[in-house]
Amino acid sequence: MRAVFLGAGSLATMTARILMNRGHEVIIIEQDKDRIDALTDEFACGFIHGDGSKPAILRETDPRDVNFLFCLTGNDQINIIASLVGRSLGFKRVITKIEDPEFVHICVELGLTDTIVPDQTIGRYLADMIEGQDLLELSAMIKDEARVFSFIVHPAIEDAIGSLELPDQCRIICLYRNGKFKIPEADFDFKANDEVVVLTHSRNLGWLNDRFAAQTEG
Repeated sequence: MRAVFLGAGSLATMTARILMNRGHEVIIIEQDKDRIDALTDEFACGFIHGDGSKPAILRETDPRDVNFLFCLTGNDQINIIASLVGRSLGFKRVITKIEDPEFVHICVELGLTDTIVPDQTIGRYLADMIEGQDLLELSAMIKDEARVFSFIVHPAIEDAIGSLELPDQCRIICLYRNGKFKIPEADFDFKANDEVVVLTHSRNLGWLNDRFAAQTEG
């Protein structure tokens, strides 16, 4: 497996080191030449010096032969732009790191479904740990072909979402309105900008992406 990392911060280098120890091929793109020089002796991987949000730089990694593009710089805007460029170049899967939670909805609307907010994730995990909950137990429940998909209700589908016929093995399980958790009952009135969470079979992800990406763009 080949993975490309945009940014050489602690999260990127830690993940890259684990992957290399497991026999995977890694390429790191970094703008800071001194940072590359400092890592060269420690990391037996490929390095590219440059701005990873530029198409020309990303093309140097042979995108269609890369399994994962991790956009992990310390700048949310760069990560979002690089993710969109990477998707257009044919990277199989793009992971976008966001520090400011306000950008999460933007990422969802742009179709960047693999978005991570490390501080938020760790914060929730620690808070739940105090209350006796273990998020790792939940992650272990999503097995086999089960997947979780989320989307933002666009004004174009605000009135129709409640009666939308979803594919088999696909259910709306909850939503977030203004950041507040809700479980929709029958005949629930969905509103624009609601973030809807769906539990589905993996085969439905393409349909969901096409359906809701098209509505967002339309």
